[in-house]
Amino acid sequence: ARGGPAPGIGADLSGGSASATLALLAAGLPGMPGTLFGHGTEAGERLLAVTFNDLATAGGARTREAELERAGAIAANPRLHHVVVAAGEEALPYAGLHTGALTDEPGPSLVIAERHRRRLAAGSADHFIGHGARQVLDAHPARLADLLLDRRRRHLLRPATALAKADGPSAQSFFVPFTVYRAARRLARTSYRDGVQEAAVRLLERRFADDQAVRDPGAVSASLAALTWCRPGPAARWLTGETLAEVSVRLEEAAMRPVLVRRPGERRADAALARYAADHRVFEQAAEIRSQRLHAPFLDNQVVRACRALPEALRVQPGARAAVLRTVLAGAGIRELPPGWGATSHAAHTAAVRTGMRTWTGELMTLFDAPLLADAGLIEARVIRKALRAAAQGERLPLDGLAELVSTEVWLRRLLARRGTCWTGTAAPRQRAVAGGVVPRPSL
Repeated sequence: ARGGPAPGIGADLSGGSASATLALLAAGLPGMPGTLFGHGTEAGERLLAVTFNDLATAGGARTREAELERAGAIAANPRLHHVVVAAGEEALPYAGLHTGALTDEPGPSLVIAERHRRRLAAGSADHFIGHGARQVLDAHPARLADLLLDRRRRHLLRPATALAKADGPSAQSFFVPFTVYRAARRLARTSYRDGVQEAAVRLLERRFADDQAVRDPGAVSASLAALTWCRPGPAARWLTGETLAEVSVRLEEAAMRPVLVRRPGERRADAALARYAADHRVFEQAAEIRSQRLHAPFLDNQVVRACRALPEALRVQPGARAAVLRTVLAGAGIRELPPGWGATSHAAHTAAVRTGMRTWTGELMTLFDAPLLADAGLIEARVIRKALRAAAQGERLPLDGLAELVSTEVWLRRLLARRGTCWTGTAAPRQRAVAGGVVPRPSL
């Protein structure tokens, strides 16, 4: 009656490998996995599968249509009740930045929270989502150096060959295995202290490790850029020189402190998973639907440990995630999957982000007219506005870095709007979120 989620169990069904696996496994639960209003007893035992259909994104239309076809084929299962949620410009990334909730921390999920709320509002009281599958199942490219440290050189052949084929045939495909092997050997011979100090020097010289990956997007460039102990984040290129110098000093101090020496791939994988899990908490708070409980099974501790027990040489190969999940479904008795199942959807996501930036350019320019981040000396407003315009026009820039800057600015504004009201009391004077600047913390 209040427009809350449907009682029972539901799951996302995007046509991708992660969400489809959870939907099919949840549909096979004994008893009554879902209860839907207005249906009989037999229909009430079906699981509610929700598919999001973006009608406002022109780019990546073929990928989106293919995903919808796969979702429809999977939803033909009599245990599934399929619901397609269609949305326009109001559900693009960067929509609803001025109307969201204040989360505990800032995170890139703030710029896509409204997009996910549209889909989750049609879900069930207990809703499964496939977040974290890529971070948990796919091995970090730095794991290639771990294989060399374990004296397993021959295990690098298949991952390097698969990387050469991932971007399609080209004149440089023959040299890719040798390039990957040299980068992995260089990382294996680099100590943790030297790797962190090299990152500090890169910040001072404004040499960013993802420049090549931005100019030449693909699995090979991304893997080569990730074969380091530490590298600047995607938003570093837009920070001021003083900020980069401060971060460089902290990196130098961190390199000199004694740490538990671990393999580079293991350390990088743990950091990437922890970063994603922290942003997932922000996502849960920003896209919260009343009376709905979100479940991300891939981020469960037991699932993470089980996935890490898989051979590293298998997980580091492109397409390994789909192969592992296909094996999991086969073990549950599900072997008939639609053609193209497991294909990546990066193109559709990038097209949606650019469309959202182009649609909401006015709001983004207003947001960075007088940003709080500039008051703190972290960025220059003119530089960010120029980058946002260039990214909206299709220039190749790290979009995740811009999302981090926008989400941080949005979070600071929401914090400023709440100061002096519910957090510090109605009688307390309103204060700027960063009036005193950013206080250095030794723990960082």
